[in-house]
Amino acid sequence: MACLLRVLRRQSAFGASRSERDSVFRLANRAVRNHSTQAAPHFPGMEYQVEQLDHLNIIHVTGTKGKGSTCAFTERILRTYGFRTGFYSSPHLVQVRERIRIDGRPIGNELFTKYFWQVYGRLDETKEAHGGTMPAYFRFLTILAFHVFLQEKVDLAIIEVGIGGAYDCTNVVRRPWVCGITSLGIDHTQILGDTIEKIAWQKAGIFKPGVPAFTVRQPQEAMTVLRDRAREIQCPLRVCPDLDRYQTESGALQLGLAGQHQRSNASLALQLCHTWLQRRCGPDLSPALPDPDTSCVLQADSFRPGATMVKGLAEARWAGRNQTLRRGALTYFLDGAHTHRSMQACVQWFQEAAAQSQSGASGAVVRVLLFNATGRRDAAAMLKLLLACRFDLAVFCPNITETVASGNADQQNFNVAVETMLTCCLDNERSWRLLSDGGDEYPAPLLIRDGPAPLAERKADSLVFPCILSALCWIAQGRDPVLTDPAQTAPPVTPSMAAKAALLQDAAHVQVLVTGSLHLVGGVLKHLDPEDG
Repeated sequence: MACLLRVLRRQSAFGASRSERDSVFRLANRAVRNHSTQAAPHFPGMEYQVEQLDHLNIIHVTGTKGKGSTCAFTERILRTYGFRTGFYSSPHLVQVRERIRIDGRPIGNELFTKYFWQVYGRLDETKEAHGGTMPAYFRFLTILAFHVFLQEKVDLAIIEVGIGGAYDCTNVVRRPWVCGITSLGIDHTQILGDTIEKIAWQKAGIFKPGVPAFTVRQPQEAMTVLRDRAREIQCPLRVCPDLDRYQTESGALQLGLAGQHQRSNASLALQLCHTWLQRRCGPDLSPALPDPDTSCVLQADSFRPGATMVKGLAEARWAGRNQTLRRGALTYFLDGAHTHRSMQACVQWFQEAAAQSQSGASGAVVRVLLFNATGRRDAAAMLKLLLACRFDLAVFCPNITETVASGNADQQNFNVAVETMLTCCLDNERSWRLLSDGGDEYPAPLLIRDGPAPLAERKADSLVFPCILSALCWIAQGRDPVLTDPAQTAPPVTPSMAAKAALLQDAAHVQVLVTGSLHLVGGVLKHLDPEDG
């Protein structure tokens, strides 16, 4: 373990804030509460060499958008074949345990607590050799995931990169069985660079000599960088064919994840699985290395997916991405799109899905946007795309699940002040108003009495709430039985606010799109699916 930690410390060039490091200790406190003895057990002598990760038969996936969905397709296909799968992803939506999955399911509380203390205890024992510090939050979880997969003896591990690739701590993997790069775009520019070429260079950092790699169609500038990096590293790189190139006896392939953009993710998953299965179950044919004289990337061959692959694609699930939840008169559409390109895909999916849902409805249908964006993302650009969906109401709130102390610690952001989150929501609401009606200015009275944070009102079609639960309860107007549970209490709204709910109360059906942030989607799922949270 200490040997692996040393490599991880050298591998990552991205620093961690004090709040990030403190998050590990908060995680420790949570594990203490889950542990039956209320104390950290001692596990001496636990050492890992980086070479031991080779036994995990890893599939390593990076990209700007779609890498989680691609991993979900890949995991489901190989699990359908009967393999015991490990799957490490980020971020989590409701519980941190979601990041570490065995056979498609997040590890349970007991396993999480057991393995947490094994890793935490060993790192704590050896921290004096590393400046007296513990690894940052994501690095700690990466070590924990590798430990879980080795201890649980999975047949393979699907590892999703956190940010970038070259300097991401998951890139401690020295020889995966196959690598994949999903669609590339502009995101995390403060870390990865502000051009598609710089970002492509970072993503291509997961390439390894002689290890086959696949990518989807990319912008020409990005593809040139991927090709040059593959040639430099001596990594055989191929571009996946369109999904309709795969011939099946049953006709067109059916995907368990909605949205046209999932077709390229599914094609990449098919190539990753096909390559992994060839090595595991068939002749281990060495892939051709890139020709130093060629100026193009070769196309991957299409093939006829077997019944198991077809079944795996159809049964794949990935919460919070193009997900639909129906609750009587309310239909929730959840998608964690948070970049310009992913929001374009979200808008296309929502328009198609909402129209299909509305086709069987009788009476008035009201469309509501529930939105938040975090960090340095261009929220105004995303909101401009969402105008095409013709919402009747736009609701904004921070990624705070509820304004009570019992909120889920796994969903709290300790790096951003509440005041900053609320200010961001007000800015987003102002952008929406300016985009939609020219932006008349007038004062903002409080909508919620006795709340812990101010709540601003602009017009009937755009509102800001202090937490996710208060926003959901107002949108549902008592028509969602889960949200009327006494355990889920939201602060009361002012009388003037009640009048603005007439549109929702009179509607025969309400369609709610939740988007802009995976953390927002996670907070919504925490309330809408409490048994899974």
